[in-house]
Amino acid sequence: MMEVRELTRMGNCIRRDIIEMIYRAKDGHPAPSLSAADILACLYFGVMNIRPEQPAWEDRDRFVLSKGHACPALYAALGLKGYFSRELYPTLRHLDSLLQGHPDMKKTPGVDMTSGSLGNGLAAATGMAIGAKLLGKSWKTYVLTGDGELGEGINWEAAQTAVKYGLDNLTLIVDNNGMQSGGSVEDVGGVINIPGKFAAFGFAVCEVDGHDTRQIMDALNAPVSGKPKCIVAHTVKGKGVSFMEHNNAWHKGVPNDEQYKIACAELEALINE
Repeated sequence: MMEVRELTRMGNCIRRDIIEMIYRAKDGHPAPSLSAADILACLYFGVMNIRPEQPAWEDRDRFVLSKGHACPALYAALGLKGYFSRELYPTLRHLDSLLQGHPDMKKTPGVDMTSGSLGNGLAAATGMAIGAKLLGKSWKTYVLTGDGELGEGINWEAAQTAVKYGLDNLTLIVDNNGMQSGGSVEDVGGVINIPGKFAAFGFAVCEVDGHDTRQIMDALNAPVSGKPKCIVAHTVKGKGVSFMEHNNAWHKGVPNDEQYKIACAELEALINE
């Protein structure tokens, strides 16, 4: 497993590949992908027990990207981990590509759950965690949601179920960047006090800076018993690219040639710090 400094670097490598992928493919969701990069770096290079050479290994840890439109971040993590060639990046969202516009478990090596219909990821992950318990397996399930999609009621049905069955093999990470496609989460859906809500349901809850890999790793590795874990990761939408940070216009879009050069230069500087 990587040291914290290397995990931070890997998060920025994921960001670089997100920009490269979307620029080459001419489609995608950059800002919500960039906010999740450090979380995915910690999961795929610091915590999860996986085998890229055996994507369907029965005893692997599972990951569900509930905010499926941020799949460029997941594809970048998988590509850097060695699940497939990074030469596939320019085919993002193209017909018959392995890299569809939302994760597809039937197409892409390393994708454990088809997602993108927002709000369903926690329910799917809860089912996986129950399955592991029933089978007597030790693998863990991780799920990343956006804060905006927590306005979907199925999340809270899943939360209730996860607590009922004592799923201490389930970790939910909330990418709490405060924004969704239509504007700020508070203005659009009014989802507030996320930590308090999950604590009230019975989760073990902590809050972290979602771009501090030491904090993320400490939270992921913190032991829990008899209840699921919720990590509320406070993040910046568009993190790492100056003109995308806090700018919801980049929820979906493609940088032009000049913007691409600026983004690449900024991210390479971060990678080489």
